[in-house]
Amino acid sequence: MTAPQDGRADVLWFLPTHGDGRYLGAAEGAREVSLPYLRQIAQAADELGYFGVLLPTGRSCEDSWVIASALAPATRDLRFLVAVRPGLQEPSAAARMAATLDRISGGRLLINVVTGGDPVELAGDGVFLSHDARYEVTDEFLHIWRGLVSGQTVSFEGKHLRVENGRVIFPPVQKPYPPLYFGGSSPAGMKVAAEHCDVYLTWGEPPAQVAEKIAAAREAAAAKGKTFSYGIRLHVIVRETEAEAWDAAERLISRLDDATIAKAQETLKRQDSVGQSRMMALHGGSRDKLVVSPNLWAGVGLVRGGAGTALVGSADQVADRMKEYIDIGIDRFILSGYPHLEEAYRFAELVFPKLPLRATTGRAAGGARNDGPFGEIIANDLVPQRQVSAS
Repeated sequence: MTAPQDGRADVLWFLPTHGDGRYLGAAEGAREVSLPYLRQIAQAADELGYFGVLLPTGRSCEDSWVIASALAPATRDLRFLVAVRPGLQEPSAAARMAATLDRISGGRLLINVVTGGDPVELAGDGVFLSHDARYEVTDEFLHIWRGLVSGQTVSFEGKHLRVENGRVIFPPVQKPYPPLYFGGSSPAGMKVAAEHCDVYLTWGEPPAQVAEKIAAAREAAAAKGKTFSYGIRLHVIVRETEAEAWDAAERLISRLDDATIAKAQETLKRQDSVGQSRMMALHGGSRDKLVVSPNLWAGVGLVRGGAGTALVGSADQVADRMKEYIDIGIDRFILSGYPHLEEAYRFAELVFPKLPLRATTGRAAGGARNDGPFGEIIANDLVPQRQVSAS
């Protein structure tokens, strides 16, 4: 189920079910995240040729399964990366949900395994386990889930979970089951990933740090006799010039005051996620240390948990930075940008033609998909010529 390391990549976009707007941490320029708005983003991503979309999970988000079910009929090729939550869901219920959504979408479901990293939020959901115990639950959950979705009758008794003669009668389209994506930076997380998952995910750290993490994940997978695909979660701020991109980055956080940043950082510190700690260490909560690597900016992480870095620059610069990640093993990018509708178009139009993409992203032709004239007809007669990078 893993993709070959062929020097090419797929690109996914993001559905902002927890909010969207022109400025971080401000009501000004904010947008109602309604189903029609999310449909616009999903349909734009579908038309532009993105491989899929990630739907976030947590108490600040609309439910990812309900949203994906609503949007699958409104799209054609777009895949939906939706979370299962060990500890919050029973594996049998999650298995039936996955099989059903994979069938009704025609095999377009991807599974994001989310263990959770915020003890306060988890307590509100009834989960009172330590960091490593949550990964024990995740391991048991996936043993059961994988067996059920692949058509087995499962009996299992572990430390935390037990089932007897469990079955999923209606199978998924994808065999043996929809691909499993997983992000875990701790040794406990990598162990679970190596045992069960197909795509290992990291947040957008500088390339050298990502290379170290991939090396550790590769070693863990090799111990289980398997290989991973590798994905990275990043924001993007791309413009026609570098100066325009950095101006846009500064505008994005221009409504943030120091009190809001301090409060956000205190809230994020309560998490016991190793990945979140690594994100926060990049900037230390300071506006003065936001450029953490060439064209890699940590401003989003001042007030946002999880993915906190953005690639900022011209199309050539952003493409070059992405190629650096590809060279160290990344073969899928999960991207987002504010506002998500406009940035989905901007990134696809400016950067897709400059990337070594698989046939499953951007239709392998470069740029946005368009079966008719590309651009406005000149003087009611001439069709604009498309310029595609040779790289």
